[in-house]
Amino acid sequence: MSNLTSSIDFSLKYKVADISLADWGRKEIRIAETEMPGLMAIREEFAASQPLTGARITGSLHMTIQT
Repeated sequence: MSNLTSSIDFSLKYKVADISLADWGRKEIRIAETEMPGLMAIREEFAASQPLTGARITGSLHMTIQT
């Protein structure tokens, strides 16, 4: 699991609807990392090699921490 730590520079322009929700989003990511160990194992396994670099991928997947 990764520990997400960052600070938000509110002077930058963001392409998101509401940057003030960033902390909530990070909390959701931490929950997902705990609840989805298989997905996190895939992330760790392929992080260095980046096998999909340059690929254009599209799809529709309903995945939540409750899934």
